This record gives sequence, C-alpha cells and structure tokens, in this order.
Amino acid sequence: MKRFLFLIAVLAIFASCASRKEIVYLQNSNVIPENIYAKYAPKIQQEDLLTILVSAEDLKATLPFNQQNQYQIQTAATNDLAFKPTYLVDHNGEIDFPVIGKLKFEGLSRLEATELLKSKLSQYIVNPGVNITFANFKVTVLGEVNRPNTYTLPQERVTILEAIGMAGDMTIKGVRENVLLIREKNGVKEMHRLNLLTDSLINSPYYYLAQNDVIYVEPNNSQVRNSRFGQDTNVWISISSLLITITALIVTNIKN
Repeated sequence: MKRFLFLIAVLAIFASCASRKEIVYLQNSNVIPENIYAKYAPKIQQEDLLTILVSAEDLKATLPFNQQNQYQIQTAATNDLAFKPTYLVDHNGEIDFPVIGKLKFEGLSRLEATELLKSKLSQYIVNPGVNITFANFKVTVLGEVNRPNTYTLPQERVTILEAIGMAGDMTIKGVRENVLLIREKNGVKEMHRLNLLTDSLINSPYYYLAQNDVIYVEPNNSQVRNSRFGQDTNVWISISSLLITITALIVTNIKN
C-alpha cells in the first residue's frame, strides 16, 4: 500500500514539472549574432506621432522649425510631450513641417527620416541638427506572462525578449517555442510564429519589435486541460500530493 501511495505522490509531483528543453531561452548559443538592427529597424507608419527637435549653432535660425501648435500649448502643464513639437503622420504617410511643408516619412526608418529632414533644412540653416523620436511607440504583451499589458516605450530599439521581460517574463505554463507576433505593415496584419528556445531567434527579422506589435504567449496543453476544471485545480492537486506524501510517511512510521 505504501509503495502505491509513494508512486502516486511521485507521479503527481513530476506531472507538474517541465523539462529544461521546454523552458530555457536561446538554447545551444552557437549562432553568431549579426548586426541586424539597421536592416530591420522599425519603419514610420501612418498614425505615428513623432517628436522633432531642430538644433544649430545659431539658435534663432531654429525657432521657425520648433514651433508648438495650439494643442501643445494648452496641454503643456499636463504632458511632457507638449514641450516638444510633435507631428502626426497622416493617412498619406506625410507630416506637415513648418516652412518646409509636406514631407513623406512613411516607410522610412527614424534615421532615414532624420537625414531627409536635414537635407531640407540645410537650405535654411547652416549645419542643422535633427532629433526625431517616436512619441507613441508601444507594444502589447498578452497571454501566459506575469504582467500582460500595453507598454509605451521611450525609444524604438526593443527586442521581443525585452518586451517579455517588461511583462514579468512568461509563466511556467507559457509555450516558448510557438510565440505569436502580430505586426501591421501597410495596413495589413501579419502573423509570425517564433521559437524563443532556439538561438537563431537573435538573427530573426522579428527579434527587434516594431511599433504596435502584439505578442501572444499561448498556454501549454496542461494549462488548457486544467482550465476545464476551474482555476483552483492546480492548488488542489498540490495539496493532494502533499497529503498523499504525508500519509505515506505516517503509514510507514506506524508499521515500523
């Protein structure tokens, strides 16, 4: 009888355990990392908000290009972005920049847009400096993570691992080899499945995230089965396993 109880306890404990191959990120680590960020840097899209600051040795020459609109002036007391000239990329992929007028930014990286604006400003300013940043760069992490949420980031250089880290990492029940990435390009939704267990991920075109990316971590089969019996099933299984183990020890001591 005690052997039977001990066997049940052992099976209950190991049934709730996951193997190393199912959990550890970037296994093997044989891949040589490439400098892929420049190649896969996020592109500017419609509805993006860009903050643009122009600088130069002659500060007076920059004033016409660092104007604030009426909305920014009115909200300056409550929003830090209000102190920075902010531009919406419209449905034509353009911004309306002071003095220069319409500029096509859609499809350009932040650095490419910076160089374009510099070339336009050089007609008015000697050696202009341009600082462009995304004001609304955000990613959403859902599913089997500890803090699912939408995260607004101060800069656009973020990897999928960093985004999952912001969400408190995956739970032990998350499927790491089949993470869903939803990305929008030119108004079309794309879906990509990523394996976070393999080191080839770091050279993937989806290792660095783009604005408005959605990451979904699906639950493993055990979690799906347990959900049929209610959220407290795992707790009761753990308690039952503990009681079985204690009972087995008591029975053994009595017989001895």
